[in-house]
Amino acid sequence: MSSTSEPESRFAPRVTVATIVPRDGRFLFVEEWVGEQLMLNQPAGHLDAHETLAHAAVRETLEETGWQVEIEHLVAIYQYDAADVSFVRFTFAAKALHHDPMRVLDVGITRALWLSRDELIAHAAPHRSPMVLAGLDVYLAGARHSLAVLRGVP
Repeated sequence: MSSTSEPESRFAPRVTVATIVPRDGRFLFVEEWVGEQLMLNQPAGHLDAHETLAHAAVRETLEETGWQVEIEHLVAIYQYDAADVSFVRFTFAAKALHHDPMRVLDVGITRALWLSRDELIAHAAPHRSPMVLAGLDVYLAGARHSLAVLRGVP
């Protein structure tokens, strides 16, 4: 292939963020419709253009739960290949600051709820991906990385 031509198909994983928000031994989750199935997930979503990863995590948490949070740490970065798409997911830990119970949540979100790890496992709704429990377990094992590792280039 010459250096001037573009390949016909290029691997382009979706960049997503997720937020682990602890409070009183429980963690913030969302119930959301994915197609025709109700599933559980951390507050999570896609990185928007011209947005930092941490800002995306704050925005998605607010849009999906009504909770304003402060990002404190990077917990893990996951590469996950689903059946038809690949993801690179940045999982953050955040402190809950303020809840707006009147905020309208994103389309597809039925509610935000606080669950312990055991309650997450026992909940009737399946997890959106294996990254939900994996991220929580890594967080519970003590993974906390400085946000300084995330750098933008002007």
